[in-house]
Amino acid sequence: MRLVSILFITLLLSHAKDLSFITDLEYGRELYKNPRGIGCNDCHGDKAEGKMIARYKHKGNEKILYAPSLDVTNYDTFINNFKSTERSKVMPEYFLTDSELRSIYKYLISIKRER
Repeated sequence: MRLVSILFITLLLSHAKDLSFITDLEYGRELYKNPRGIGCNDCHGDKAEGKMIARYKHKGNEKILYAPSLDVTNYDTFINNFKSTERSKVMPEYFLTDSELRSIYKYLISIKRER
């Protein structure tokens, strides 16, 4: 019975794109707000405008840690920035699929129009 259930779920998921009950835009919004526990919006802001994350002292000097606004002017640039190995060491590493990144990009484009 367990094997039948696994096969059924696998078959269902293999056709999930065709049977999706949410759009790429809706999926992108949900991913942006909580991809793996900590959403992009927690650091980059609800509208991807960037924001201050923390104030701290380093060697007696006050420092401010900012998350940048997200550049969505070009899809390839967005993807390259996300996948870059030289990005900030502060940002957690997310293992998002290309499809998930495309959905987030579509969502960011939609909120950019609202700004």
